[in-house]
This record gives sequence, structure tokens and C-alpha cells, in this order.
Amino acid sequence: MAQVLVRNLDDDVKERLQQRARQHGHSMEEEIRDILRQAMADEGAPAPRLGSRIAARFAGQGLTEGLPELRGQVARPAELEL
Repeated sequence: MAQVLVRNLDDDVKERLQQRARQHGHSMEEEIRDILRQAMADEGAPAPRLGSRIAARFAGQGLTEGLPELRGQVARPAELEL
């Protein structure tokens, strides 16, 4: 297995890594390995599309019904009362 040495790491970054490692029950070294593995796994994956990102943002907010698809409908300007 390869080894990597990281120099000049900011103190606050090191502290946050230590906190994150404690939260996950890992050593800081194992936490860094997990972060790097995840970063490399995500690198080749396509970015989530807008609809998926919106759904993820509102997941668990109590919406129980699906939203109707509006594909092909003409956009209308908003009607504002003054």
C-alpha cells in the first residue's frame, strides 16, 4: 500500500478531521482514507440532475403525494395583485 505525507495542514482542518474521526469511531488516519476513497468514487459519477437535487433537499419534509409533471406546458407569467 502507498503512503502519502501531507505537509502544512491548517490547524483548524486537523482539528475538524479529528472531530469527524471521533464521531465516526475511527482514527484520524482511517477517516482521511475514507474521505479520499469517497472522493475518488464520486469523481467518475455524473452530477445529480436538478430534479434529483430538489427532491433530496425536500426529502423528509412531509410531502406525501407526488408532484405532477409539467413537461410540455407553456410557461405563464405570475399574476400579482397590487
